[in-house]
Amino acid sequence: MCGISGEARFDGSTPDADAVTRMTEAMRSRGPDGEGLWNDGWVTLGHRRLTIIDLSAAGGQPMVREDLGLGLVFNGCVYNYPQLRDELREAGHTFHSTSDTEVILAAYAQWGERFVDHLVGMFAVVLVDRQRRRLVLARDRLGIKPLYLAESPGRLRFASTLPALLRAGDVDTTIDPVALHHYLSWHSIVPAPRTVLRGVRKLPPATVRVVEADGRSREHVYWRPAYARDPAHGGMDARDWRAAIGGALRTAVRRRLVADVPVGVLLSGGLDSSMIVALLAEAGQHHLQTFSIGFDSRGGEVGDEFHYSDLVARAFDTDHHRIRLADDDLVPAVRRTVHAMTEPMGSHDVVAFHLLSEQVAQHVKVAQSGQGADEVFAGYGYHQPLARVPRDSAADAFADAFFDRDHAELCRVVSPAYACDRDASRELLAADLAASGADTALDAVLRLDTHLMLPDDPVKRVDSMSMAWGLEVRTPFLDQDLVALAAACPPEHKVAGGGKGVLKEIAREVLPAEVVDRPKGYFPVPALRNVDGPVRQLVTEALAAPAARERGLFRREYLDELLAVPDRAQAAAGSNKLWQLGLLELWLQSHDIR
Repeated sequence: MCGISGEARFDGSTPDADAVTRMTEAMRSRGPDGEGLWNDGWVTLGHRRLTIIDLSAAGGQPMVREDLGLGLVFNGCVYNYPQLRDELREAGHTFHSTSDTEVILAAYAQWGERFVDHLVGMFAVVLVDRQRRRLVLARDRLGIKPLYLAESPGRLRFASTLPALLRAGDVDTTIDPVALHHYLSWHSIVPAPRTVLRGVRKLPPATVRVVEADGRSREHVYWRPAYARDPAHGGMDARDWRAAIGGALRTAVRRRLVADVPVGVLLSGGLDSSMIVALLAEAGQHHLQTFSIGFDSRGGEVGDEFHYSDLVARAFDTDHHRIRLADDDLVPAVRRTVHAMTEPMGSHDVVAFHLLSEQVAQHVKVAQSGQGADEVFAGYGYHQPLARVPRDSAADAFADAFFDRDHAELCRVVSPAYACDRDASRELLAADLAASGADTALDAVLRLDTHLMLPDDPVKRVDSMSMAWGLEVRTPFLDQDLVALAAACPPEHKVAGGGKGVLKEIAREVLPAEVVDRPKGYFPVPALRNVDGPVRQLVTEALAAPAARERGLFRREYLDELLAVPDRAQAAAGSNKLWQLGLLELWLQSHDIR
């Protein structure tokens, strides 16, 4: 797990090594254990290292194999690297380290651009093919590891974070109206390839992009599971699906133990993280380090789920860490969290993840977490009604359940200079849901949730906040084989039991019933959900700051309307629009974007 950066030039000039150094230094927290820089004439690569596999200098990056004519930087973890290394040795390859990084180099030498088909894990890779004078960029199937791009005439820059690209300078930082439309429609999500800035894009998940030395490029999507019934699964009943998915989940959890350092678990007390603890214990992991966080209660809303996390910790005899923080810790944490965001993220629990990661990183370098289960196994409230609507009604049903605002309201929010002249969010939604490869409305929505929304919401949130403290977080529910199997599973097995039905049945085999049958919870941070007190003051000051007034993103009359609505009424509506707008301004100001 690391931070990667670099610059390629297509106009005959030399890459700006100082700019690459600045990008690399901006990601020190992602890789506090080492750094490296390598120049190959038209390409310069930078790297910050977090030592997880092969702790020796032999595993350092950028990694260059002169005999293969290859060099690369890589962020992430290839869980099946021991098996791949054995396979590649049989094919005649030699290795000088025990790292997964070198396995990627040999895999490319063996299989070319199809090397990604053989990798099981989370990764962002930038590889220099020196013989072909070619740059190969690749991102993992579920978009767990990020890769941001800034293109200009004759030049391509890339980095693990958007702020690192800003540190290099010479980036178009004007607001992208379409991305702003998405941000304000979809709970602050801006799907790839866009970001809120015109001059920065991100490589989409499951994508390989090949860039030639003259700047020509091509890309292809290398993985896309079908959300349709596979004849190979014909005849499987609920018990068969439970056994198959249970086996895949157990494999996913075991895969994510590969490391040369201890692996902990972020234990919220919910079903998903509790299952991970139970399955790790089942696999023989004793005295796991587990971590839970809680905040002050407010207005009758409980600020922690310690009752459930304690129950799980006792049941499996974990070395449990309870982390309790007061509201006084939140306002300074909001500012630090916003600065650590690779993009603006409006979910209130992003601050909780930042604070949790800070504490966890003092004990372990690697932890497993339950992100992705709701998207993959239909755990959200809007999934149940979608199981009953016709395939051609999916867009309407999803928009009614999920959108923060429709296009008409957006026209009242955004100033004319930043307004999108079409309903871009609804258009993208309709196109994705109408695409072939999904049998039912719910199949189409789960595909959208998992492959379009999830990489730029919970996945991005966890990566940004954990890597801000040099903590690697692994997500078993986003294992490629598990996701593909779940995609083929009939929707009725997923929505059963109020959602995640098949998971709940598997959980009954390993967890106390009280954890399985508890009401669904979310990361509770009452002070942020309500946006009151000092947090409200922080948001309103950001929206009234000189930079915000000069930028003029939002219509003043709309802001005045929001400010007139009581905090509690906004929280009760389920989407605090004041927080969403203020968070965007805080992020822009934090990075001095004008």
